[in-house]
Amino acid sequence: MTREEKQIRLIKALQEEMPRYAHYPIPQDREGQWRLLRGLFNVRPPMQASSEFLRLEGELLREITEEKGIVDPAELEAIRPEEELYLWQGDITRLAADGIVNAANSAMLGCFRPNHSCIDNIIHTMAGVELRLKCAEIMDAQGYAEPTGQAKITPAYNLPGKYVIHTVGPIVDG
Repeated sequence: MTREEKQIRLIKALQEEMPRYAHYPIPQDREGQWRLLRGLFNVRPPMQASSEFLRLEGELLREITEEKGIVDPAELEAIRPEEELYLWQGDITRLAADGIVNAANSAMLGCFRPNHSCIDNIIHTMAGVELRLKCAEIMDAQGYAEPTGQAKITPAYNLPGKYVIHTVGPIVDG
């Protein structure tokens, strides 16, 4: 199955799940399809997905990540070898590290703004819909918004790393 076929199937499944988005036409081009699919991922509430949906989503997200190129931290050059200190700048969703840190909001559910460029949105998009569901389960059990400076850890799902550490940073005004 091609990337486009996967994207179209996932878009149709999400439009069926969320009928208020069913009127959006599916673009003919791959990038347009990805933009619509990503937007639908971003607005999807935390809920279970079928095993077929998760299989297709996983194949697609891993394919996209592989196209972007996976970064292995073991191949990075230390800026201070004696301290094992590494500096790397790039798309964090490509990093095959034990854990990456997500600048989360206090709801810990990811960003619901379609195609927003914040790291929270991008991590939730590339990890897949299971990440939002797991975060919702954690927050439901906690029973209150996540305080600034605290953290929660989840599996990374479709990201090349192992875990995502979600933390709410301080908001500074003025």
